[in-house]
Amino acid sequence: MQTRSTLTLAALVATGALTLTGCVPNAGTGAATALTVDSSADACAVSADTAASGPITFSVTNSGEQVTEFYVLAENELSIVGEVENIAPGASRDLTLVAQPGTYYTVCKPGMVGAGIGKTAFTVTGETVEATADEAEAEAAAVTSYTAYVKSQAAELVPQVQAFVDAYAAGDDAEARRLFPLARVSYERIEPTAEQFGDLDPAIDYRKPGAEAEGIPFTGFHRIEMDLWLDAAKQNYPGEDLVALTPAERAEMGDQLVADVTSLYDLVHSDDFSLTLSDITNGAIGLLDEIAAPDGKLPGEENEFAHTDLYDFRANVEGAQVAYESVRDIAESKGADGAELTKTLDAQFVGMLDLLASYGDYESGFVDYSTVDQRARGELGAQLNALSEPMSRLTHTVLGISAE
Repeated sequence: MQTRSTLTLAALVATGALTLTGCVPNAGTGAATALTVDSSADACAVSADTAASGPITFSVTNSGEQVTEFYVLAENELSIVGEVENIAPGASRDLTLVAQPGTYYTVCKPGMVGAGIGKTAFTVTGETVEATADEAEAEAAAVTSYTAYVKSQAAELVPQVQAFVDAYAAGDDAEARRLFPLARVSYERIEPTAEQFGDLDPAIDYRKPGAEAEGIPFTGFHRIEMDLWLDAAKQNYPGEDLVALTPAERAEMGDQLVADVTSLYDLVHSDDFSLTLSDITNGAIGLLDEIAAPDGKLPGEENEFAHTDLYDFRANVEGAQVAYESVRDIAESKGADGAELTKTLDAQFVGMLDLLASYGDYESGFVDYSTVDQRARGELGAQLNALSEPMSRLTHTVLGISAE
């Protein structure tokens, strides 16, 4: 869990062909600190890993052979506080932002897919920068930041799913089982956005009962999960004649999943893709609702054969946290009630993530959820409720709507 070290509201402006909405007037004084970034095929070399608070300009040159992009991430390594995209080979672009003291990360993404390369800690020292921003600028900055996060997660999802499908289609079941929960993480962080695109979420992430209830083909993550854990599926559905997919059927199912997540990538990167403040706040609420739903992670129904629900649980919480962080300053500015709400949510996110960390992490793995007893699930549920209850007030607070 990061300490609170964010860039100022609407602190992003990229010069050149791309302009990110909302430069903060009167934020910082004097000329910007000038840094250079070399984005190559295998490195993301920033000329310094520290700078004083205030305006900073990153001049990014693409010395590689693929179009690239450059990000400044918050301390949680998920929230995007500045980005510049579509830097052609041989071209240079600038990203200027007003930085508050804290720890950030810089990373480049050649090809504009995957997790990026050369992620490096970047420290901002000095005093807090006083900044002014009107409400419209703050809202534009929040939407810009969260939209960039959604695009980034979709970009990471495609190669993650491709690696999982490659192992599955090749018959390497052990590797496919290992990759299954990891391939889902980026999707679970942004699932409410995917749900905006009609039949795409059902194709990617419907469970067997849901697909059958709606009379649609059972495809996607959970169809492959059922095949990989076929013995568990037979126990869960004893009255059905479940058989293993053939190699040709595996290839077809895997190709369809890759095509569907690629469609998601294309949709969120299209020129007409847009989000609103209510999309962000309601999405944060929806991610927590996903966990507690009767067919969700807390009851252990999401990954009913693999029992990898804690990976999804963590990813949903992380996605909700990033959405919340993007609008946090707006909520905090809404008087005493807003300040109290953000104080509560800050604390409850720490409590939720700390509790989940006691069960494992992405790198070393989470425990099999079927081994988590009802007492422990009750503890997880109580902490989730402690987070969900104040989160339910986020939309009203951010939009200035009376809850009465």
